[in-house]
Amino acid sequence: MRAVEAELVSLEQKVDQFIGLCERLRAENHELRQQLAAARNDARRLADRIEGARAKLERLLERLPD
Repeated sequence: MRAVEAELVSLEQKVDQFIGLCERLRAENHELRQQLAAARNDARRLADRIEGARAKLERLLERLPD
């Protein structure tokens, strides 16, 4: 009977460890999703700035005499 109890205690500890790992991974995943969203926003903003600079440069080049 003690062997069964010890096995159940061991199993319970493993389940608790697994639950803790799942919670940590869920929190890390959430943080990574937020970081990814911020990085995508930064990339979009930079792409817009690059496009604006390109358009401005094209307008300036059009004004140059041939």
